[in-house]
Amino acid sequence: MKNTLLALTILALSQLSFAQTGKVFDNLTLESEILKMERKYAIYLPPDYESSERSYPVLYLLHGGGDDQTGWVQFGEVLHIADKAILEGSATAMIIVMPDANQGQRGFFNDPKNEWRYEDFFFEEFMPFVEKTYRIKGEKRYRAVSGLSMGGGGTFMYALHHPELFSSACPLSASCGPLKYEDMERYKKRYGAENISEEELMLWYKQHSAVELVNDMPDNQKTAVRWYIDCGDDDFLFEGNSLVHIAMRKKEIPHEFRIRNGGHSWTYWRESLPEVLSFVSDAFHQY
Repeated sequence: MKNTLLALTILALSQLSFAQTGKVFDNLTLESEILKMERKYAIYLPPDYESSERSYPVLYLLHGGGDDQTGWVQFGEVLHIADKAILEGSATAMIIVMPDANQGQRGFFNDPKNEWRYEDFFFEEFMPFVEKTYRIKGEKRYRAVSGLSMGGGGTFMYALHHPELFSSACPLSASCGPLKYEDMERYKKRYGAENISEEELMLWYKQHSAVELVNDMPDNQKTAVRWYIDCGDDDFLFEGNSLVHIAMRKKEIPHEFRIRNGGHSWTYWRESLPEVLSFVSDAFHQY
């Protein structure tokens, strides 16, 4: 009898554990008219997505340079970390969307010549497609963005360009864009834009330097987005993140700034992700 009860208990616990697991799909696609190609994305659906009819908040989670939509799945262990945070109650159930920005021209932005328009694709095609396809709450307070390195830069720019769309933004070890105008010579070569005019170059610089965007932020937008900025003390991008932090302090923009032991590595970002999920959940819960 005792053995039977033990077996039934183990079976019940294993079924409960199985039922409380989210799902990840990492090779999904949509057609883009703007980019004139098929684009890939990955998505995490929370444990109760298939058993409920409710709609969920959404976190757009951006990968770093050299990775693609599978980066946060394969190396970031998003399934395990998100499941654990949701089941333990440190994060609310949410959908996590991971777009690919590694196919064609790498990066989350339009190029200086406006010939490759990834940012336009993201806001005009990708986000509407995702939020129509899945049960996502389509209001600002239920939408957040985060990412690492190149994706951290995307996080800064997307939230600074569109503060009306995101309740929270969490750049991790972010590439903060050109820190001074002289850096644009490097960006011209990267994008093959040597023949661009000075006026066009200056416009792109002002729109893609996190420090410049913070310095130019109107007073009525200072509290539009909740900011959580995280960068390791040994990270080669530490200077840019520190300069953005200082600019935000001078402008009196509320934000969290975290410096932890570590460098530019997945070990660091796996430790960051639970904090990100908790931070964005505060807004989802209407702290």
